[in-house]
Amino acid sequence: MRNDRKRQGFTLVELLVVIAIIGILVGLLLPAVQAAREAARRMSCSNNFKQIGLGIQNYHSAYKQMPTHGTGTNPGTGRRAPGPWFTWSNQGNRIRLSALVPILPFIEQQALWEQIANPNAKRTDGNPSGSIGTPANPWPAMGPTPDRIQYIPWVTEIPTYRCPSDPGVGLPALGRTNYAACLGDSQWRLHFGTMNNNRTAVTTGRTRHARAAHRGFFKPLQVSRFRDCLDGLSNTIAMGEIITDLGDSDIRSQTTENGRNRNPPGVNFNSIRNNPSVCKPFINPEKPRFWHPDYHRVTRANFARGFRWADQGAFFTGCTTILPPNNEICGTYNTLGTTLVATMSSRHQGGAHVLMGDGAVIFVTDSIEAGDSSAGMVWLNGTGPQAPGSASPYGLWGALGTRASKETIEEQLNQ
Repeated sequence: MRNDRKRQGFTLVELLVVIAIIGILVGLLLPAVQAAREAARRMSCSNNFKQIGLGIQNYHSAYKQMPTHGTGTNPGTGRRAPGPWFTWSNQGNRIRLSALVPILPFIEQQALWEQIANPNAKRTDGNPSGSIGTPANPWPAMGPTPDRIQYIPWVTEIPTYRCPSDPGVGLPALGRTNYAACLGDSQWRLHFGTMNNNRTAVTTGRTRHARAAHRGFFKPLQVSRFRDCLDGLSNTIAMGEIITDLGDSDIRSQTTENGRNRNPPGVNFNSIRNNPSVCKPFINPEKPRFWHPDYHRVTRANFARGFRWADQGAFFTGCTTILPPNNEICGTYNTLGTTLVATMSSRHQGGAHVLMGDGAVIFVTDSIEAGDSSAGMVWLNGTGPQAPGSASPYGLWGALGTRASKETIEEQLNQ
């Protein structure tokens, strides 16, 4: 007798075949989905940079100068006043505010700017009795030094200052940033600018050093204007993208360290000036994106790339066009870790964004022509190619970072 009942459902073999096909399709589509997501994040990052560029343009239109990288107030009287620039203070910020602070009203952050520009009576830890940051004893206008974690504006994350491809979040950073001011093609005495240690007066000696070496779009602690860019705004990098540190010994977000205030052999102020690649031997050959563990013993985890958007220190919000993008940062562990070769970097594949002086945003690849990475930098007492006024030794990359070196940019930069 024939069984005319219809088959019900699938056999186990058929079900496994379907599951396998679905798995293969997902495996084929996943890279495309991830690539599409990264493309969207990269576009969002570029848009953030364009907003910052527009903010700089509008600031210049309003005040006839660029936002100063190294501005603010100095303590008058009270604890640690006046004191050296690198010590903390609750009474003033020791002229340590980055250019990202004054442009806040021009990037739709007026409310945050009002908190900074006026006396403030709030703290991140509440208002303990007798502390500064209370109604009876408010923070001063323009705030304390940008390392004070109790001051709410300094720990505020600003979406426009963050690249969505960068996963860094939270402590030990305060407010993170992925965008840094371009300081030129020499790191020599960037942390001094033209001022004395108390930042109470301009000194002749440091002014001479600054004029010789500080050749970028932004001049630390000095007023700059668009007219200073004799090479042309479209030929001069104003800011560059940087990653923020994740605590993983990444060569792009931390420097080498042999213990507290101890540098690896041969790394010092002069050796970095004369050879920006002096730190390269301390990279882990098995993991070339990370420092060798013998030369990376972090004792100050809160000193890292992009960790304080309000701090003008080159470690936090500065970059140079010396080493190509996504190369190592090389520095000495002085008081604030600010004497360093600090190139651009990003979490994007193959390069990093830069903001040009005219507001254009360009993606620069890691393979950009960058001259001789072991050549010495231009500085006041330099001779030969290091003499003041010399062309940048770092090729097209170095030329893009200088504002008035009379170098011709012949290559077409892609936007």
